[in-house]
Amino acid sequence: MLRDRNLVPLSRQHQHVLALCVRLDRALQTGKMELSVWQAEIHQHFDQEISIHFAAEEKELFPVAARFSELQPLVQELLSEHTVLRELFARAAHGQLDLKTLPIFVEKLAHHIRKEERQLFEGMQRVMSAEELAAVGAALDRELERTTKACMLPKNRKD
Repeated sequence: MLRDRNLVPLSRQHQHVLALCVRLDRALQTGKMELSVWQAEIHQHFDQEISIHFAAEEKELFPVAARFSELQPLVQELLSEHTVLRELFARAAHGQLDLKTLPIFVEKLAHHIRKEERQLFEGMQRVMSAEELAAVGAALDRELERTTKACMLPKNRKD
């Protein structure tokens, strides 16, 4: 399903994080990792983009999606996953991810993103009107303004 333009800013951020997951997975497969460097990068991603992304989803996206009964269980799952992921990001910030927990972190993060893209976003696009999606998009734009400019879309996007 083609992504509604109002959800594209979140999808682009998802792409950034999936790229990090791929890079981490490849580094894990080589067996040559400097854990402190990777943990610092994970923390930087969380600090500059992901924490704001999670907050925007929790404030603007999830409450709207939860108004639709068929999406309520999914929203609850995603909220629970945010809690687990925040704990893992905090462990990275404190240098507490090891070679055993780092692959778990990568898997959980990638799975979460794919669930949002394939289940939540597509579900929202099926049940919401264009006007409702536009309102969500405007609210998300306001919330995501705090992310780094490299992660922002131009205001006059035509996706």
